[in-house]
Formats: sequence, C-alpha cells, structure tokens
Amino acid sequence: MKAAVLYGKEDVRVEEIAPLRLKPGEVRVQIEAALTCGTDLKVFKRGYHAKMIVPPAVFGHELAGIISEARSTGGVAGSPQWRVGDHVVVANSAPCGQCFYCGNGQENLCDDLLFLNGAYAESIVIPARIVQKNLLRLKTKTDFRDAALVEPLACVVQGIEDTQLRKGQNVLVLGAGPIGLMFVALAKHLGCHVTVGGRRQSRLKVAHRLGARQVVKLGPEAAPAETIRKATDATPFDAVIEAVGKPEVWEAAIQSVRKGGTVNLFGGCPSGSMVALDTGRLHYSSLRLLASFHHTPRTIRKALDLIESGVIRAADFVDGHHQLSELPELFQSMAVGNHAVKTFVEVRQ
Repeated sequence: MKAAVLYGKEDVRVEEIAPLRLKPGEVRVQIEAALTCGTDLKVFKRGYHAKMIVPPAVFGHELAGIISEARSTGGVAGSPQWRVGDHVVVANSAPCGQCFYCGNGQENLCDDLLFLNGAYAESIVIPARIVQKNLLRLKTKTDFRDAALVEPLACVVQGIEDTQLRKGQNVLVLGAGPIGLMFVALAKHLGCHVTVGGRRQSRLKVAHRLGARQVVKLGPEAAPAETIRKATDATPFDAVIEAVGKPEVWEAAIQSVRKGGTVNLFGGCPSGSMVALDTGRLHYSSLRLLASFHHTPRTIRKALDLIESGVIRAADFVDGHHQLSELPELFQSMAVGNHAVKTFVEVRQ
C-alpha cells in the first residue's frame, strides 16, 4: 500500500510499504479522510516529536474510515464488537488506565500514552489498546471529513473545560489557525463574546463567520498586546486563549487578561523556550494561568458529539485538497506559509 513515511527534518516520502499483519484485538481501517494538522507541520519541520513519533515512521494522525479487517480477542466485557464495514473515527492515542495520572482522571498526562501515526496512507492498523479505548463508531450519515476533526477538537474541548469558560464572558483568542478557530466556534457555542487576534486576513474572515464579535489583525511591527488593547478600547477579557505557541504570544496573553482573569497557554512552544513574566502583575492581579495538553477518552467522545450534532463542521475548517502523492510538496509549501486552514489528503486515486 502507499503511505507517507517521515525520515527526518523536512523529509517525508510517499512509498509503497507492506501492510502490517493484525495482532489479537487489532483492526485495519481503510482511510476515507485524512487531514493535515499544525502538529504534523511542526513534526515535519523539526524531523521528530519526542512523545509522538520517532523517524523513520508512517506519518499523520487525523483520520476516519471503514474497518476492512478485524481480529478478535474473544471479547472484553462492555467493549463494542467491531465488524468489517463499520464506519469509524480513531483518536491518535490511548492512555494505559493503570498509572497515577489515569487513576487521577488525568489520562491526557498518562505515563504510557500509546500514540498512533499513519493517517497519510491507504490504510492503518489500530493497536488493541486504542481499539478498546478510543475507536468510535460513526452514525450512518456522519461524513468522514467531519469525523476526522475529532482529535484536534477533543484537545480544544479539553482546553475549554480547563479554562472553565461560561456564557457571557469576554474571551480573547490569540491565533486564528485551526485550533484557534475551533476555540472561537466552541466559545461562541457556549455564549461567550469572542475577540480574535491573528495575522492572516483570510483566517480572520473565517473567525468572523464562526461567530467572533471582533477580529484584530496583528502585524510583526507592533506588540500583540498593545495592538489588541488599542483595537478593542482596552476591553477587559475574562479569559485569554493562546493558540499560537510562541513565547512572545504567551507573554501577550498574560498582558491582555483582566484582573482575576484566566489565561490558557494552549499553544506548545519549541523545546527550551523561555518566557518573561511580570511577577507583580501575576500576584497583585490574582491571575490564573494554566496550560492544556492533549485529550482524554471522555473529551474524544464529547468532540464526536459536537460534530455529529452539527456544532463543528469540516466545511468551516477544511479548505484545501491534495492527493497523497503530492504530500511532500504540500508540506514544503506549508513550511513556507500555510495558507489553508486544513487540507484534505486524498489517499486513494
């Protein structure tokens, strides 16, 4: 079968590889929708991800498809029975269920998260643990492109819950990429008043369409916090979501929240990054800082509910289309400047 294989920094190749044989409890999924992701772009640029992928390895992690083969383990009490032809979506990881963090309801911090890669391929084998914990059956009418948004959306659901957003709050989202736009959609769905700061005018238009009350164009020449303050007449933001992953934007997020407000430093910065914090502002303004990472089996299921109820739709986020054979060139162009919000990768011709 054809699959994209990551070999290192900015080195991904589409190759013919031998399909893996199934082990007990595993299923093979024929991929019907694979989507690009900002994390995949970071991995492509850096050549690896310490937690998620070590090259050479098959690449990509947002997918939905149809079970084409299943190997039974004899059944686990309470587990669904998977059959060839089932329409499914799968998360890119599953927790162990045994460590301290899993026992503490923090499965996203599991000491032994099992990660899954290989979405940019004709098919993928789902390990037994992920089958048991994070393989979900789709409703008959659920579109595969919609379903493939489950994993990033589940991370945003985690962030929304951690931040404790509620109706009527003024919320600032810094960043208008796929994650930032999902935060806009869910915050609006909760009844928040949302302002978005970003650099690409095309994505700010999407933010406005998704319900942002105000959008602010950020440029390289001015400090983000000052630009936001001037454009919004110093609106007091109850919560600020940082969805960029740059130290200077982390600092801008902390500068932009009101006294007693909450900042979610959601975007992951490059390893070794440092930020400067005004300790007086943190202390005397009684700010609440947090950072959300990854997802849990519960937020994966909540994300699918939001998709199947129509709150989140691929039509609002997926605006590019490429063939699998074009993937190396696609990621090279994304590394220079990612113009599409998300791209659908057609894995079979």
